[in-house]
Amino acid sequence: MVKVILQLYPVIYAKDEAEREALRPIGRNRDRVNEALTGMPDLVRAADELGLWGVSCIEHHFHSEGYEVGPNIGVHNGYWAAITKNIRIGNLGYSISAGDPIRIAEETAVLDHLTRGRSFVGFARGYQQRWTNVLGQKLQARATMSDGSADDASNRELFEEQVGLVLKAWKEDSFSHKSKYWEYPYPYDTGVEGWFMPEGTRRFGAPGEIDDQGRVRKISVVPAPYTKPHPPCFVASNASIETVEFAGRLGFIPTYFSSVGRCAHYGPRYTEVANANGYNFARGENQAIVRWPHIGGTKDEARQNILDWSGDIFRNFYQPLMPKVGTPLSGDAGVIEAMTNTGLFQYGTASEIRDEYVSQWKQHPAEYIVLIYHYAQAPKQAVIDNLKIFMKEVKPALDEMTDYSRARAAE
Repeated sequence: MVKVILQLYPVIYAKDEAEREALRPIGRNRDRVNEALTGMPDLVRAADELGLWGVSCIEHHFHSEGYEVGPNIGVHNGYWAAITKNIRIGNLGYSISAGDPIRIAEETAVLDHLTRGRSFVGFARGYQQRWTNVLGQKLQARATMSDGSADDASNRELFEEQVGLVLKAWKEDSFSHKSKYWEYPYPYDTGVEGWFMPEGTRRFGAPGEIDDQGRVRKISVVPAPYTKPHPPCFVASNASIETVEFAGRLGFIPTYFSSVGRCAHYGPRYTEVANANGYNFARGENQAIVRWPHIGGTKDEARQNILDWSGDIFRNFYQPLMPKVGTPLSGDAGVIEAMTNTGLFQYGTASEIRDEYVSQWKQHPAEYIVLIYHYAQAPKQAVIDNLKIFMKEVKPALDEMTDYSRARAAE
């Protein structure tokens, strides 16, 4: 069974680019932002009722233009957990290179308890300089587009250490750590002196926290997650085989923001690395593909949907990030062509979307599919209607292609 995740990319509504410009900075427009943030819970409830596997949000900051306004994952996740019953709550994900790994470990462990294990966690390296470099300045974090540069290498080193620290915090009762980025405890060499209750910690705390001189020598991050050893973990991936291999070593779920051709290239390598590290994954298992579907009752209606819901953000945000897809031709036709050329965006009737996804799953099946909608640019009811259609008319065809118990037996 394919597991469907609704990924909400908050885009503050503007009827056209002229209005977005007239309301600048629309990302600080209280009424429009309130409409988007208070409307998302209705989408989350609908996803829960429709039987989606998960719902997620993103971490992005400083989007004054009103694109991808997602500054606080934890607040969204905590609220969504309280209003749902079955769906998993999580994110795709924390841009951990610019964050504090201990706080992320604590926040996600608490969410896992509040949901009694129906949570998941996503990690990303951080590709937007405007905020990754600013908020990550204490760690000398630098955004990267996986270009093999010195900044790219530094980002990967920091990312892998940060994720490793989250895992330690989740899995170990106490630990110490020293690197060029962090010291736990601080200062590492002498330990924390003057802790006012060393005997209490020695008696009731984790073994090794306190030394014979009453100094703190290890830290114990609480709570441990509800899920043993930890919730499912996703890793955003687009242009780096190294990230896919990293996910494979840890059994994390690589989440491909990529065309199916690139997915088909990465997928076998992921399975190879994961299984060499003790997992037993069939082709496509424990992998996720990201798509932006725009479904309409007719092809023309779907064409209008892709323009209305995603044309603005594509022209002004995605296109500058993806120069390889080519500069859009003038007019709506050029924008649509550029969007579909990425392999990420689709538009059409339910049967057309289904057939396109079946064709892609034949090239590379995936256990998860992440559906991104730009609410509130996309109307709330339209998003709900698209989810209903997807679950009823598209998902069953993919379910037949993701029976991993049968696939493993065949292998």
